[in-house]
Amino acid sequence: MFRKVFQWSSRHPKPADIQQDVHVSGCRVQLREKAATDIPDDYEWRTDDELAKLDATRPLQMDFRDFERYSVEELEAPAHRSKRLAVDTADGLHIGNVMFYDIDLRTREAELGIMIGNKEYWSRGYGTETVDLLLDHMFGEYPFDRVYLHTLDWNLRAQKSFHKSGFKDVKPVRRGGHDFILMEIWRHEWDAMRAKSSNAIC
Repeated sequence: MFRKVFQWSSRHPKPADIQQDVHVSGCRVQLREKAATDIPDDYEWRTDDELAKLDATRPLQMDFRDFERYSVEELEAPAHRSKRLAVDTADGLHIGNVMFYDIDLRTREAELGIMIGNKEYWSRGYGTETVDLLLDHMFGEYPFDRVYLHTLDWNLRAQKSFHKSGFKDVKPVRRGGHDFILMEIWRHEWDAMRAKSSNAIC
């Protein structure tokens, strides 16, 4: 699961600026800062019926010009309690986005979200590697003790992928008219998985 190219950080990292520039690479994916060049892809994915269903939302109805203006404003003034990153293949193709949000440095936790928008990269391990890479960054660069997420209870493919990254089911949650499974992983669990996989190669 883990790769030698991952740069393991210290066990007890110092707090980092949430809006620090990020560019980390795994074997097949890399995470980087969002850019204006991502906007056409983001618009296509946000208006896709199937992707919206997986995100328990409705397809975006905003026209492209308004979305572009909104996206540029978000790039210029990012939120303080969230961090959005683009997911690229190793050769630079933008295939999705990932984020951590509802950041609480007092309780030392944050929620994780991921979308692989390019469907050609579904069920090929790209989502799992993306989550692995983001968790390594989160636990390595920030003082998080717990990372959690919510996934729709019927989305077994996503749950299987999250389990591969070490997430465990916590409880069912009902919100916004949808049924979710709350999943979580703790720092000590990630460290244990990391230690077992320290000799893995791509």
